[in-house]
Amino acid sequence: MPRHAVAARAADARALAHAVLVRVETTEAFADALLARRLAEAPLAQADQALATRLVYGTLAWQGRLDYHLAQLVRAPLASLDPAVRAALRLGLYQLLFLDRVPAHAAVDTSVRLVARRRGAAGLVNAVLRRAARAGRGGLPLPSRRDLLERLAIEWSHPRWLVERWAAEFGLEPLPAMLAANNEPGPIAVRANPARTTRAALAEELTAARIATAPGRVAPDALLIAHAAARLRELAAYREGRLAFQGEASQLVVHLLGVAPGTHVLDACAAPGGKTTYAAALAAPGGRVVALDVSAAGLRRLRAEAARLGVAGVHAVLADARRPPLAATFNAVLVDAPCSGLGTLRRHPELRWRRRPEDIARLAALQHELLDGVAALVRPGGTLVYAVCTLAREENGDVVAGFLDRHSAFRLEPAGAHLPAAAAAAITPEGFLRTLPARDGVDGFFAARLRRRLDSPPRVR
Repeated sequence: MPRHAVAARAADARALAHAVLVRVETTEAFADALLARRLAEAPLAQADQALATRLVYGTLAWQGRLDYHLAQLVRAPLASLDPAVRAALRLGLYQLLFLDRVPAHAAVDTSVRLVARRRGAAGLVNAVLRRAARAGRGGLPLPSRRDLLERLAIEWSHPRWLVERWAAEFGLEPLPAMLAANNEPGPIAVRANPARTTRAALAEELTAARIATAPGRVAPDALLIAHAAARLRELAAYREGRLAFQGEASQLVVHLLGVAPGTHVLDACAAPGGKTTYAAALAAPGGRVVALDVSAAGLRRLRAEAARLGVAGVHAVLADARRPPLAATFNAVLVDAPCSGLGTLRRHPELRWRRRPEDIARLAALQHELLDGVAALVRPGGTLVYAVCTLAREENGDVVAGFLDRHSAFRLEPAGAHLPAAAAAAITPEGFLRTLPARDGVDGFFAARLRRRLDSPPRVR
């Protein structure tokens, strides 16, 4: 391909990334879903799709550090700039600082073109990025180490309040590794659908399609894939329901339920359905899963996914788990509660800039209400699993402790007895499941397994 054609394709990748970044900042859109949609619509080569993906995730992850440097390079306050101009500056500076293979002139020139139609913007972007290119990485210093937490927050691009929180909960020693892990996108995790295939058979099928895989680190049905998300949906394995997208930590939560053939399960916050469909496959034959959610759109996606995967026994119910309209009781109940999502910053880097400290208390209150709402639906001797994809203590152990204080019929069971041996490092001394991206290479999840005493019949609603 001629050099000018290669340059044009790369420019298209940057334009796509820029459009996604502007949309993420100016709306509540999530980068992963928006990027996937734009890539599906764009006629880009695989290498250019990979570049666009790297630009979006990298610019969002390093936004705090980029803004720190830009504040020293731009005379006007960054907040006063048009979002499209701000995104072009961040995109260009990210390439200058973190992408060694991108020539400085390409990073500058393509960023200028992104705002060429905005009056005065091209000159600003050109001047700022050329100044940054001349300074080089060594000429853009970080804060001094006198304020260590501020230095870590800027150096590893996390909000100061979050760095302070994790320093208090985990200590200073593991903190740099925790922060660094959040800035590196993890591999794509998929799950072999037990209703239609095995992990070994799915791995062979993907290998035949020239997609390299590796076994999951901690989940027995998981496969890890480096850079093939767009292609996966084109394969027969996806169309015919042998493959599902689901993170490894999320898969472990389903194993914690202890689902066996014939089990009756309630998934109380079910959409979009990854855990529901996995539980339904494990509960067959003879089992069923009632999938409860407040989102009608989410339940439509769940039904479509269950149909694609060929799992039977899924019954979707539009309702609030705080006041479930159900008379039946269940062997296993899952509350995969709405949470701050701070364990998923590799996949959702924008969350670190959207969340506020007060969100954690608000979400913890909701989590307490959800657990209280479904407690009566657990059969005597049955299991209640509480899970969240966050590392905040108030949403983790504090919620479980509060529930046990209010519900003497339940007791905590050690999670390790119900999980694969590969997950042993993720079991806390208290018996909780807690995965960490830096240590385990998967999303940060917390889960607790609670058992209802046999001599404590549930209240009749």
